[in-house]
Parts: sequence; structure tokens; C-alpha cells
Amino acid sequence: MKRTIFTLILSVGAVIAAYAISLEKEVYQADVVIYGGTSAAVIAAVEVSQSGKSVLVVSPDQHLGGLSSGGLGFTDTGNKATIGGLARDFYHRVYQHYQTTEAWPWQERSEYGNKGQGTPAIDGENRTMWIFEPHVAEEVFEDLVKENNIKVFRDEWLDREKGVKLKKGVIKSITMLSGKVFEAEVFIDATYEGDLMASAGVSYHVGRESNDTYGEIWNGIQKGAHHHGHYFKSPVDPYLGKGDASSGLLPYIQKGYPGENGNGDHKIQAYCFRLCMSNHPDNRVPFPKPKNYDPSNYALLARVFESGWDEWFDKFDAIPNRKTDTNNHGPFSSDFIGGNYAYPEASYEERNQIIEAHKQYQQGLLYYVSHDPQVPLEVREKMQSWGLAKDEFTDNGNWPHQLYIREARRMIGKEVMTELEVMGEKPVLNSIGMGSYSIDSHNVQRYVTEEGHVQNEGDIGVHPHDPYSISFGAILPKKKECENLLVPVCVSASHSAFGSVRMEPVFMILGQSAAVTAVLAIDSNIPVQEVDYNTLSKRLVEKEAVLYLEK
Repeated sequence: MKRTIFTLILSVGAVIAAYAISLEKEVYQADVVIYGGTSAAVIAAVEVSQSGKSVLVVSPDQHLGGLSSGGLGFTDTGNKATIGGLARDFYHRVYQHYQTTEAWPWQERSEYGNKGQGTPAIDGENRTMWIFEPHVAEEVFEDLVKENNIKVFRDEWLDREKGVKLKKGVIKSITMLSGKVFEAEVFIDATYEGDLMASAGVSYHVGRESNDTYGEIWNGIQKGAHHHGHYFKSPVDPYLGKGDASSGLLPYIQKGYPGENGNGDHKIQAYCFRLCMSNHPDNRVPFPKPKNYDPSNYALLARVFESGWDEWFDKFDAIPNRKTDTNNHGPFSSDFIGGNYAYPEASYEERNQIIEAHKQYQQGLLYYVSHDPQVPLEVREKMQSWGLAKDEFTDNGNWPHQLYIREARRMIGKEVMTELEVMGEKPVLNSIGMGSYSIDSHNVQRYVTEEGHVQNEGDIGVHPHDPYSISFGAILPKKKECENLLVPVCVSASHSAFGSVRMEPVFMILGQSAAVTAVLAIDSNIPVQEVDYNTLSKRLVEKEAVLYLEK
């Protein structure tokens, strides 16, 4: 009897201890758990919720929407007929916002239109709007979350070393650095970095494949391929002392040979912040002088101006209320070429250092162009009429909260999208959405040519002949690696193909497709790779997704 009582006491103690541990770990369960706070993450969550399944969003970010709410308001749409489903609903909601008088505090609505915008700013016929302010996009994402009763855990970071619990190729749970544990039937990695995918042991690639890998043309090193004008059009000396190689290189020029054309490397296209600027006197903040500001870092830009280049303001793309989505333009601009190579695999601390370095570089650039006497006077004076938009990113010194992660890890999944599919040379028979934008890679490296001049490399802008379909297999890991994970952002694509796929509307499209796949897998209790494509495509079409366009 004593032994029985003792055993009972031990059993009760074990239950209490287990309960205490579960409380400490804070275990949360849902049918689908989405890791990430990007536009794809929000759209995927909305789809899961509207399909009647429980969903949790676990976001490292405080702000939802990724680049769509982080400064990229001049949307890279391509052919808008390819954008359907919940992605189109997002742009319809943006349109509805700008129909109100209250939406125009800094500009008359009649002053803003389509002329010179490059893409229809306000599409009244289709009741969509493709160009918008960052805070408007964030409000739309937050409205979607609220309307669909989606629980979001913010500032939660995956324990990348031991936070993914796998059993026979199935993710059972993911644990955050905070200790929170999330369990689900299906997981979706909707981050720009692919951290969950990588931690789950799914194959991926960082950098450029060689052209031989997939039989491509525009992958690998591309010296001489200058499609966007982001190169040195006139000879510019790269040395501290002009003509004196022994004096050393100016900042932001790499040493050594850039490699042979068509060869692969592990370098990635440049990142930058997409800045929201204002030229309204009551809504602009002067460009801050960053700590450790050193004007000599921008001596190369002075030589670019000296060469006669005059395109500094060419990518101050107008968005509503006298603001811009300002992007990189020219041979020396906001892209911090070479400053991001370590980012995809870096620790969180190292990534923060890389992000801060990008911020310091870009803030220093703005201050330099606004103040340095080596900058042409007319450029300096015009630049001083601009500043950061006072009513954007108000909790972050008016600076965007999201660095433009143009490319990080890319999954090597069940199928790999290549430029052959993008360019229409190879058919896609199992479409889950469409893309249409050009194969778009920003520069990857800056080097010294054999002639002794500075030059950029990696800038690609090749236009597909027609919109193209994206294969179902591009969001699926190989079944032998993981059976309950979907990856709609770090999709299975080559470097060159990803250059087109990586647009925000496409990420939203793929987010919805991933969510529908997750729901079907749960309903049939099967791995995501075994979801019947005919059933999936029918469900997507019912939800007004666009899978193919008639030619």
C-alpha cells in the first residue's frame, strides 16, 4: 500500500511537472501555422481562415506586409491580368481607401493620376490601385487580419538551431527563442529568408547557379549585360589617386577578378531600403546625418557626377500625397553592392549588423548628396527640397522597417522553375499562379575591368514574351525531406527565374495557393506533395485565381 501511494504521488508529481513545463513553453496549436509577416503570410492566413481552418501567424516582424508595407509602393505588377484572388482584393482595398477625401491630406486627388507613372496609378475601370503609401498598405493588411480573426504573434523568432521538431519528415512543432511552441498539421514558411525551410532540413541554394546547371542564358556571372542603365556609362577611375593603382581602391569596389561569364557563385543581388520621401514642406524630415558619417565613402559617386551623369532623380517614383517610392538608379546609388553576401545564412545578430550597415550606407548617401560640395549645386539644392516622409514609419525615425531582401535562400524543391519556363520555352502544366515581370536582378558586384575602369556586374532585365505560369512543385519541398511544409516566398527557382517570380503580387498569389494546398492536405490527411492537382486548380479557379491566360 505504501508503495502504491508513493507511486501515485510520483505520478501526480509528474503530471504537475509536465503541466508546469507546458505552461512555461506556452504551446499553441492550429491546423496551419505560418511563419513570417510578409504579404504572402497575411494572404495565406486569410485564405486558411476563410476555408474554415484554424491558423496562427508567427511573425519575427512587428509590422505586417513585408516590402508591400515597407516602402515598395510603386508595385512591380507586369501584366495585371495575371493577378487574381486575394492578391487582387488587396489592391482593390487600396483603391477603396483612396476614394475618400481623408486619404489626401497633402495633395489634391485630382493632382495625382496615371500620367508619367509607368503603371496605372488608379484603375477606375477595374477598381484597383497599384501605387500607394506604406502606411495604407499596412492598414489594409491589419484590416484583413482583424476581419478574419487571425491571431498574430509578433516579434517571435524561430530557434534556428534546435527549434524545429521533425519526425520521419513531418514537422511536429516549431519553437521560438522566446520559448513559445507552435504545433500544426501543416506549416508555411512565408519569410524572405527561408529560415523555417532551412531549419527543417529542406534543400536550398544561395547565390547564382551556372548557366550549365539548368541550361539557362541569364544565370551566373553576366559581365557586359547592362539592361537597366545601372552601370558606368563613361570610364571612371577606381583608384584613390587617379591613375595610381598603388594608391588602393575607392570604397565599395571589390578586389580581384569577378569571374567568368556564365559561371555560378555564392553572391547575391544587392539590397536597399525603398525610401518613402516627401517634398511637402509640412511633411518632410531632413535627411539625418548618420553616426560615423564619412564623405570619402562616396567619392566614387563624385566621380560619376564628374563624368557628366545626371540621372540622380530618375527613380523618385511618385506615390500619393507628394511622396515617393525611391529605388536604386544608376551606377552608384542606394543599392549597397556587396554588403549582403553573408545575410542569408547569417545569425540574427549578424543580420542586424548587416541591416544597420545598409542603413548607415544609405543615410550617408542621402546626406552626402544633400550637403557635399563635390555634388553638383543643382542636385544638392533639389535634394534639399526632399526629406523623409514625416507621417511614415513613425516608430522608426521615419525609416523603413523592412530591408529589401531581393533574394536570399531559394528552395530546391519538387520542381525548379527556370528561365526556360519564364521565357515560354518550356510549358508549365500544373500552374498555381502566374508571373509576368521581367527577369530582374540588381547588380551583384563592383569590380575593376581589364582596362582599369570601375564597372558593375549582375544587372539583368530580360522581358518574357508573354505571362507565364508557376508550377505547383515550386512551392513543394521534396517529399523525402518534408511532407507538411509549403514555401511560397523562397520558392524553388533558379537565380534568373526568381528574378521575375520575386514580385510582391506574385508572393501574395503563391501565399494563397499554398494555403489552399494546406487545407486540401489536411482534409485528406495526406502529405502536401500528394494533393491532387486537378482538385487544387479547380479550388483556385473558384477563388478567382488566374492560372493561365489565353494567347
